[in-house]
Amino acid sequence: MSDLEDDDVPQLSSHALAALQEFYAEQKQHTNPCGDEKYSVGRIEENWQLSQFWYSEETALRLAREVIAAAGEGGRVACVSTPTVYQKLRELRREDMAVCVFEYDRRFAAYGEEFVFYDYSNPLDLPESIAAHSFHLVIADPPYLSEECLRKTSETIKYLTQGKILLCTGAVMEEEAAKLLGVKMCKFIPEHTRTLANEFRCYVNYDSGLDRDV
Repeated sequence: MSDLEDDDVPQLSSHALAALQEFYAEQKQHTNPCGDEKYSVGRIEENWQLSQFWYSEETALRLAREVIAAAGEGGRVACVSTPTVYQKLRELRREDMAVCVFEYDRRFAAYGEEFVFYDYSNPLDLPESIAAHSFHLVIADPPYLSEECLRKTSETIKYLTQGKILLCTGAVMEEEAAKLLGVKMCKFIPEHTRTLANEFRCYVNYDSGLDRDV
């Protein structure tokens, strides 16, 4: 990353990070009067300037269950720009499953060692600890609906995955997604906490439960 990019991105001191993690832990224990935990991403609000749009609770749950089933026993999963799925995986995953969240927003450093700073414009600028093809499944949601963003995110996906890919992006990207990643559109239609201007879909390159009616 360039010096300019590093300066533009907020940095957390170890003291601030510890305080933030403690705050999120306390917030996670808080429930509403009906007894249901409020759905959020570690209480981090959407930042539209970073093109963040959280999935609905139902979509995050469906995608997380799909990821767990597809990754299999002892699966390693990379969540690229998909923090809502990552959070749901933290709730549901088996003890033998490893999950990392790749995010540009450094607020997600609150997740500790499972957080990997990621800038799609530098798709292969990853820590040395992240080996090529070290994840059984990669789920990704490119932050911008453009050919350039999908192409660069695809470089990351192909570097990380051992094979299985679950891509979430606009329906208008169907042809480009097939060309870049060999994925096909699923029947399942993901939803967000707010209505988006563009139709959104899921794509996979394997036999997926998302392609069956439920």
